[in-house]
Amino acid sequence: MDVVAAGFWGAFFCTATLMLVISLAAFARSHRRVALMAGVTSVVSAAFVVAYLGWLPLHDVGVEARVLAHVAIATAVCLALMLMSTLGMLRQRAVGGRAMALLVASGLLVLAAGWMLEAPAALVLSSVTAFAIGAGMLLVTIRGALRGDRAGWVAVAGIVCMLVALAGLSWIAMNRTTAWPVHALSATAGVVYLCVIAVVLWARYSYLLELSEVLAHGPSYDPVTRMRSHSETGQMVGDIFFHRDAEARPIGVIAICIANLYALENLHGRAAFNHALFICASRLRRTVPQYVEMGRLSEDGFLLLVPNAGDLQRVAQLAQQIRNRMVRPVSLSVSRDPAGLEAARTVWEAEIGIGVLVTNTQVRPAQAISTARAMARTAWTYGSRLAFFDQDAGQIAELQTDWADLAAWAA
Repeated sequence: MDVVAAGFWGAFFCTATLMLVISLAAFARSHRRVALMAGVTSVVSAAFVVAYLGWLPLHDVGVEARVLAHVAIATAVCLALMLMSTLGMLRQRAVGGRAMALLVASGLLVLAAGWMLEAPAALVLSSVTAFAIGAGMLLVTIRGALRGDRAGWVAVAGIVCMLVALAGLSWIAMNRTTAWPVHALSATAGVVYLCVIAVVLWARYSYLLELSEVLAHGPSYDPVTRMRSHSETGQMVGDIFFHRDAEARPIGVIAICIANLYALENLHGRAAFNHALFICASRLRRTVPQYVEMGRLSEDGFLLLVPNAGDLQRVAQLAQQIRNRMVRPVSLSVSRDPAGLEAARTVWEAEIGIGVLVTNTQVRPAQAISTARAMARTAWTYGSRLAFFDQDAGQIAELQTDWADLAAWAA
């Protein structure tokens, strides 16, 4: 092998080794599923590269081709399952079971067909099948990314790199005299793939670390929501409303109340309550712009203050975005054991109500917040789950989601 090519592959094996060491550290912290996925991904990837570079102690070309055909299928199935588990695609047992059965059955079918062919043809068939499995995973991750999956586009980039590395290694296995640029491209793509998987797993690992603390401490531990505590929310309201200028400043008040949190606690315990609150707060933070101030509003709600918001339509659009994000189903864990946090067995949907109020800083803050909260609780009875105070009727009413009608009303 060329010296330059050896250097690139050395970088790849260093990356795989580092990933394996990190997985052992995660295993020591009791997050065994994360450690298993990282360890298996690094070991399987390294073993595949070793085999396809021709470093196995096999001297017969036919035998080597047969072995590589089996290695290609086993690696493709294993990495596909690891990636699906990393992205949370196997949480639903029925869907995950069918996906696993389909992958394994396809692999066995290809291997059986390969034994009816010559060894080189079997290697080509297995390599093409492995590439097809990777392409299928690429389509699945693109679909998830288009639906708003946070790790979706990162996973897409990783799978693209994996396909590049697979194509390069397949070419190397079939043409042992390949020039060093093919080795360099394949090794670089393999390094990027491992780095992407490490990033996704680290995000999952840090999420589980924080979630374990949340389930242990409950609402008294502020990282449940990673927002202002109740007392700090009161301080925030005071700072905004009592910082008076020469003129009253418009401000939008959004109150969010979750109706079924306490029912969840009665059915599944405090850990499920804390997990649900944690997920709702995480979704809220990802939806709300940076200029919006937010904090806790009792144990079952949140308060948002939108500065300089004199336009009801602007605040209503933000409220609708919040509603659309927070009502998505979530799989909850009912275990306090860190090793069992991913064993989500309870599917829950937040029954939320959102009250939207456009006022100004000259209004008493207690009155504004109590009004918004009352509207949020009233919104539980509305189909849109959005409520506002109709000045003409003098009562709480359902907020229009047709922006043309809403703009006409505001005018």
